[in-house]
Amino acid sequence: MRLTVQGRAAYAYSGGKPFDARLPCVVMIHGALNDHSVWVLQSRALAHHGRAVLAVDLPGHGRSAGPALADVEACADWIGALLDAAGVERTALVGHSMGSLIALEAAARLGARATHLALIGTAFPMQVSPALLETSQNEPLRAIDMVTAFSISSLASKPSSPGPGWWLHGGTRALMRRLQGDYERAGHGNLFHHDFAVCDRYAGGLDAARSVRCPVLMILGAKDAMTMPKGAAALREALRPRLATLPVGHALMSEAPDAVLKALHDFLDMTA
Repeated sequence: MRLTVQGRAAYAYSGGKPFDARLPCVVMIHGALNDHSVWVLQSRALAHHGRAVLAVDLPGHGRSAGPALADVEACADWIGALLDAAGVERTALVGHSMGSLIALEAAARLGARATHLALIGTAFPMQVSPALLETSQNEPLRAIDMVTAFSISSLASKPSSPGPGWWLHGGTRALMRRLQGDYERAGHGNLFHHDFAVCDRYAGGLDAARSVRCPVLMILGAKDAMTMPKGAAALREALRPRLATLPVGHALMSEAPDAVLKALHDFLDMTA
């Protein structure tokens, strides 16, 4: 689905179904150096079971025009503008990693327009180690390899997404390299370092959490080496969410696609 948001071209995947703003809406927000495709199983399943899905490409990522926005707050305002452009009054917000921070801030800013908030692979503060931040700036391809290794908890996770036999490490690396290369070729610079810096700088998480009024779900990876479960303690204290902990790493949607989908389904259905 192609839209114009804040004067620029934007893309959101509707899960293989025509978007219908009259249905209960779910906005799905990807993490650093990712795009809408990380939600392929969950977005299609939700869209084929009575929900209107907008799995977004954030500005500068995938099919949405760049450059990328400066910070989490600007991305949250962009989500609000996307809803207006799509004719959506109220929505559930689902975010992974960097996208979880954007979803949190958007839920606070949207107020009653946010019906549910699901934070996947989240932490606050979401600080990036100085060594990894420096590597993302000076050797982005090496940083992509590092993050891929850190994000997936085994060499042969099963079942995998989008289908059996899919190589999670290779697919993750290829997606990130493509997005990094596309951004560089467009003349916008280093998208990986930009996204890491956005996560590292965000300071408003607890203030946002105190403003959230909708039900909240957290889905965390017990083996997550990027946003370790203990890093979500402050948000858990502020939000009092339902909690699902899965025996996987940071790439929860691909390492445990069915479990993530079930947790989302149960949450959206029980609190609608």
